[in-house]
Amino acid sequence: MTEEHPFAQYVRIIGKGPHLSRPLTEEEMADAARMIMSGRVEPVQLGAFLCLLRVRTEEPEEGAGFTRAVREFFDVPADKPPVDLDWPTYAGKARQLPWFILSALLLAKGGVRVLMHGTEGHTAGRIYAREALEFLGVPVAGSLKEAADHIRRHNFGFVSLRDFSPRLQEIMDLKPILGLRSPVNTFARMLNPMGAPYQVHGTFHPAYRDIHRESARLLGQPHMAVFKGDGGEVERRPTKPVEVMALHGGEAVEEEWSAILPEDTEAPEGGLDPARLAALWRGDFSDAYAEATVYGTAAIVLRVMGKADSPAAALVAAKRLWEGRDRGRIVG
Repeated sequence: MTEEHPFAQYVRIIGKGPHLSRPLTEEEMADAARMIMSGRVEPVQLGAFLCLLRVRTEEPEEGAGFTRAVREFFDVPADKPPVDLDWPTYAGKARQLPWFILSALLLAKGGVRVLMHGTEGHTAGRIYAREALEFLGVPVAGSLKEAADHIRRHNFGFVSLRDFSPRLQEIMDLKPILGLRSPVNTFARMLNPMGAPYQVHGTFHPAYRDIHRESARLLGQPHMAVFKGDGGEVERRPTKPVEVMALHGGEAVEEEWSAILPEDTEAPEGGLDPARLAALWRGDFSDAYAEATVYGTAAIVLRVMGKADSPAAALVAAKRLWEGRDRGRIVG
């Protein structure tokens, strides 16, 4: 009889059917993740594992276990600077430009040290953070070490997943083969590779907000906010109210944020030309929807960071930052 592969137990636990299967514990998922990251699983096992998790929906303990184990494989520089805010971007934008890029850069200009990490190219017809940043002339790092250097100089660093975790990128790249979004798309938002005390997450499906927040709590993340963002990114829609679910000092909090603009305010036309990002920053292009998206998203970050004592105060502070920005310099 052929000896059972060590990873088979984890496929069996989650795949035995509606009455016998169960979620993995945090430790079981951590062990499974270590095997995946070190290449000790067969491709057919990995495909089955990912699809079973996707169909059933990930549990917070699984998110925490996977994230905790994967962090062991990062090459984080020992002399990294203090990083305030972790900003994952893994969805891309299909209908509107990634206005949230300007939100992050605005906060960096205001003294918040931001690490942004993400991926690109997994879905056709979208614009991703890396492309937008390169167009704006913002340096893109090729490693966590280089991202740390950028944060020292500019308060902002961006690094692609493929450059700090090629193995996770390989798994994300299975989407055209599996036909499904990988659970890694969820887990990647939790990675926080430089251990920032503050995190912001955007989700496409509201049900995932609980998974993100509870996973963060299990990981010991002191402060984070998650909300249904435009296209699944950390970007609020200014014409809609939004519920922000957060952790403050590890305690769960929910806040309802009112719409900034009337519901019938139209989003700007013009497609996904990143030149409009630069034009909006410089003031060459003016649009109420785009501008409210930028400072409205920044306001959520200011609130979770404790820089404002209410959503209304956070919005005032973020709008003041936007109106007082240095229009001649996007970074530095």
